[in-house]
Amino acid sequence: MLFAKGNGNAAIILIAIVGSVAVIAIVTFLIYKFTHPKLKSDQKKPDEKEIVEEELNRILKPIDDEEVAKELNEYKEKEDE
Repeated sequence: MLFAKGNGNAAIILIAIVGSVAVIAIVTFLIYKFTHPKLKSDQKKPDEKEIVEEELNRILKPIDDEEVAKELNEYKEKEDE
């Protein structure tokens, strides 16, 4: 058995193995932390209006009816004024 009476070497070997694994884990974490690419903070964030327009364009389908498209364009022109 590993921890039999009088077998102090087994305990030392177990502690050495656990310590080695801990050191490897810490070194791996530090390498990952310092080499992992960071998000660019200088990237321009799109404003809320652009986000909403992109979402609507993605979800809504184009208008096929000419009459409805004409009414929509008139409404947009009124809104812009």
